[in-house]
Amino acid sequence: MNETIMAVGCWLPGYQSWECGGAARRWRAARRLNELGQQQSGSFRPHLSPLNRQVSPDVIMPFGNTHNKLKMNYSSEQEYPDLSQHNNHMAKILTPEMYANLRDKETPSGFTLDDVIQTGVDNPGHPFIMTVGCVAGDEETYEVFKELMDPVIEDRHGGYKPSDKHKTDLNSDNLQGGDDLDPNYVLSSRVRTGRSIRGFCLPPHCSRGERRAIENLSIESLDSLEGDLNGKYYALKNMTEEEQQQLIDDHFLFDKPVSPLLLASGMARDWPDGRGIWHNDNKTFLVWVNEEDHLRVISMQKGGNMREVFTRFCTGLTKIEGLFKDRGHEFMWNEHLGYVLTCPSNLGTGLRAGVHVKLPNVSKHDKFGEVLKRLRLQKRGTGGVDTAAVGGVFDISNADRLGFSEVELVQMVVDGVNLLVEMEKRLEGGESIDDLMPEQK
Repeated sequence: MNETIMAVGCWLPGYQSWECGGAARRWRAARRLNELGQQQSGSFRPHLSPLNRQVSPDVIMPFGNTHNKLKMNYSSEQEYPDLSQHNNHMAKILTPEMYANLRDKETPSGFTLDDVIQTGVDNPGHPFIMTVGCVAGDEETYEVFKELMDPVIEDRHGGYKPSDKHKTDLNSDNLQGGDDLDPNYVLSSRVRTGRSIRGFCLPPHCSRGERRAIENLSIESLDSLEGDLNGKYYALKNMTEEEQQQLIDDHFLFDKPVSPLLLASGMARDWPDGRGIWHNDNKTFLVWVNEEDHLRVISMQKGGNMREVFTRFCTGLTKIEGLFKDRGHEFMWNEHLGYVLTCPSNLGTGLRAGVHVKLPNVSKHDKFGEVLKRLRLQKRGTGGVDTAAVGGVFDISNADRLGFSEVELVQMVVDGVNLLVEMEKRLEGGESIDDLMPEQK
C-alpha cells in the first residue's frame, strides 16, 4: 500500500500501495474526465476506458454483502468466486477445496473468508503487477484463515515460511552512516510505517464506535508528546477551509479513498467520521489516524540526512507505543508476522524508507534494473508508483517489509543510494561503472 508524491522538493508520504491502495493522481484525473464529460452534450462516460470507468469518483463500489447468512444454503461450488481473469496472490493460492474448508469459519469478531477475499475478487489486478487480493479484518484473521494467508504471505514476501521469525530493531544507533547522502543528488528523505491497536478490529471491519474510540485514544496519546514531537491533531470532519488548505499546501492531507481496492474492502465506510491527521510543530513527524491502518507514522524532511529522519522515526514511534501502553493498549505484534497490519504486503516492519534522488544517467543504463534488484531496492517515478521520472528524479526505497529489521531495511537504502550516486557521478564523467556492480544482497 505505497505512493509518494513530490511537490517542490516536499514529500506527500502516502502509504497506499498497488496491493491495498491506489494512486491519488489517477483518481483526480478520473474526476477531471467526469467534469469534462459533463460539459459535453450527451453521455461522455460510455467512451471512457474500462479503467477510468472503474476508478471514477462517481462510481461507488459497494462493500460486498459477505454477511448474507442465506449463502450457506448454497454449496461451496455455487458460491466459489470466478477468478479466471485474476492476477493477485489470493487468486493464485485459493482453490475450491480451500474455499469449501474455510467458508464457514469466522474470527471472534465475525470476519469471514468472503470478507478476506472480496477486494481481490472485485479487483482482478493488473496484467503486469501482482496485487495481494486480500485483507485482514482483525488480528485473528491471520490465524483463523492461515490456510490461505500463510501461502499468500510466503508468495508475497519472497518465500517467508510459516516457521520463520521476524526481527525488530528500532535502535537508530545501530544504523551505520546515513547522515551524509549527497544533497546535490538526494532531494528528500522519509521513513514510514503502520501500527494496529490490539483489541480493535482493523479498518475493513471496525465499527463506528471502534473507529471513534481509536481516534479518541490516539488524540489523547499523541497530545502527550513533548519537545520536538509536540504537535496538533486535525479531525477531517472538523477542519475549517483554512486548515484544510494549509495541510494541503504542506502536502499532509489525505483525502477520501476512491481506489476500488480500498472501497471493496470496506475501508472507506462512514468517511470522514473518526479520521484525522496529526503532525508536530516542525512538520517533520506525521500520524494518520484510521486511514488504511489504525495509525500511519511518517518521519520526513528535505535533504539527505536519513539518519536524522530515522532517529526521529524510531524515537517518535517508541514514545507513541509507550503512551498507548500507559493507557492499557498495545500494538498488534507477534514473533512470526512482526507488526500486524491490514494488508499482508505490509506485515513485519511495515516500513518503507526512501529518498527522491537524481539519477538521470544511471536510470538510462541497461543494468539499472539489475542493480536495484541486487540491492533489494525498488524504484518509482517522481510522483510515485506508475509515474514518470521528471528530470531523472526517482523515488528509491526498500523492496522488503517482512523478515528484515527496521535498521537492516534502512541500511539497505542508505548503502544502496550511496552506491547509485557514486555510479551517477561516474557516468557523468563518462567512466564505466562495471567495477561498481554489487553482489546480490
